[in-house]
Amino acid sequence: MPNVPGLRSLYFKVGRLVYFGRMLDKIRLHAVGKLPAEYQPNLARGFDGRCCNFLHVKYPDLAARVLQGGTDDDILAWCHEQGGQRTTEQCEIWNNFMMKRGWRDGGAETLQARIKESKLEGKPIETFFDLIEYDEGRDPVATKAWLG
Repeated sequence: MPNVPGLRSLYFKVGRLVYFGRMLDKIRLHAVGKLPAEYQPNLARGFDGRCCNFLHVKYPDLAARVLQGGTDDDILAWCHEQGGQRTTEQCEIWNNFMMKRGWRDGGAETLQARIKESKLEGKPIETFFDLIEYDEGRDPVATKAWLG
């Protein structure tokens, strides 16, 4: 996949959450026709769906709220108003689950297939976050992105 201007790293945190900001970026880019076609099938699905489920919000409602404008923090606050505040422990569990998805879990086989499809064999990819980061031209291992 290409490196898409305006699409943040999966590791970037908004508030206490990884991935959330990237999902907002995808919504915004899609609305203005700048989200590449290969990203569009996973809108509202995959990690987007998991994130919405975690926050107890519906993706169409979130997308509509994003398009109304406001900062990422404003939108996260709206999510908490709609679906309830998450505890620090819940956020820690969410972040660790997301950052480790594909490592010794039910997604491991799919991860290995995607690594081959992306021709990224030989890279130190252990998770879907790693795969996407490498696929978009970032090196999460060199930068220790998970520590950010």
